[in-house]
Amino acid sequence: MELRQLEYFVAVAEERNFTRAAERVRISQSGVSAQIRQLERELGAELFDRSARAVTLTVAGKAALEHARAALAAAGAMGQAVGEVTGLIRGRLTVGMVVGCTITPLFDALASFRRAHPGVEIALLEDNSDRLVDGVRAGALDLALVGTAGTTPDGLEAYTLVEDRLVVVVAEGHALAERPVIALRDVVAHPLVCMPSGTGLRAVLDRACAAQGLRPAIALEAGAAEAVAGLAARGLGVAVLSESMVGAGHGRVTARTIDDVTTPALLSLVWRGAHGPAVRALLTHSRRAFTGTASVAPE
Repeated sequence: MELRQLEYFVAVAEERNFTRAAERVRISQSGVSAQIRQLERELGAELFDRSARAVTLTVAGKAALEHARAALAAAGAMGQAVGEVTGLIRGRLTVGMVVGCTITPLFDALASFRRAHPGVEIALLEDNSDRLVDGVRAGALDLALVGTAGTTPDGLEAYTLVEDRLVVVVAEGHALAERPVIALRDVVAHPLVCMPSGTGLRAVLDRACAAQGLRPAIALEAGAAEAVAGLAARGLGVAVLSESMVGAGHGRVTARTIDDVTTPALLSLVWRGAHGPAVRALLTHSRRAFTGTASVAPE
């Protein structure tokens, strides 16, 4: 029995799919399947029921899962303990970031971390904020840059980088651009262009609408601020973004604060409370990279 077999077993159990598990551990699906079969032969029992569309654990698989996780955690802890004694950090760090991320301080942090700790392999995954938060909670991700609505996700620690108010973004000459005060009700009277569900920004918008009993008409969704603003600039709806998402580069639009939405959209690094030296080191590099950064865009 090898540690890699246990790693593949846990990946399939958590992903409930051999293809996704193979992508996660970065080998071929046939390689994962072969190693799982070998593990099942060594244990003398099938670990997965493969008859349904979604792969599920058998009774034997359920009994083995926590032991496999414990064995992997123990092996990781041993490596960390030796690394701390010798002053080296080794292993693998899986970092998540919001789709379409253009937040260069994060890239700077990863680069400086790599230079300081070349023995750590870094994997970088993109997804929406809700799924990234779930990945951190489940242990599939060590750290993630996410957008959230007003508070830190339950059960996680966070380093908040930006707190942003919501703004409405309209084409030049739009009637909303001339209003002295803009309420959410004024905004949702028009077709909206906004981020998709699962993003922190959309969560702020949805909660604000629910609190006021409003039902917005979502005309278009896009995952990048540039696309949302660009659609609004062409008159395809009014856009809802955060203050730091609207820069000079968007052009042909006017951004106005939505006065009665005070819950901020947060951009945060999130991680679990129990973490190793690699996460601590990356957090240190991240804080340095983001210090003095005034304009980054939560998604």
